[in-house]
Amino acid sequence: MTVTIYHNPACGTSRNTLEMIRQSGEDPQVIEYLKDPPSREVLAELLDMMGLKPRDILREKGTPYAELGLADTELTDEELLAAMIEHPILINRPIVVTGKAAALCRPSEKVLSLLSNPVATFTKEDGEVVAPSGAAA
Repeated sequence: MTVTIYHNPACGTSRNTLEMIRQSGEDPQVIEYLKDPPSREVLAELLDMMGLKPRDILREKGTPYAELGLADTELTDEELLAAMIEHPILINRPIVVTGKAAALCRPSEKVLSLLSNPVATFTKEDGEVVAPSGAAA
């Protein structure tokens, strides 16, 4: 199975997600989206695959969200997409795409449902132990 992660190595959630993928036996394609941002078309396709709207993946913390006035509910999806393309830091992460589905993996253990052979248990950087749904941690 091909696994792609839109990753920010400075983000603990993204690092935990990537490590869960790797410990599950996958060798993912890692796209550091701040260095290699998705095109408008790719971002729209990811949103479609996830069944989400641009506002659903819009990151506020540590971004120019407030300065750009993105809290304005009158902004269209196209305007929000344009802001995310111009400022990729506005895209919440990590986004993972597999043969099964695509998802914004917040919390990081959401990735386990996307993997063919998810790791039985995983200890996050903060010490929290997680397991796939239905498995004992």
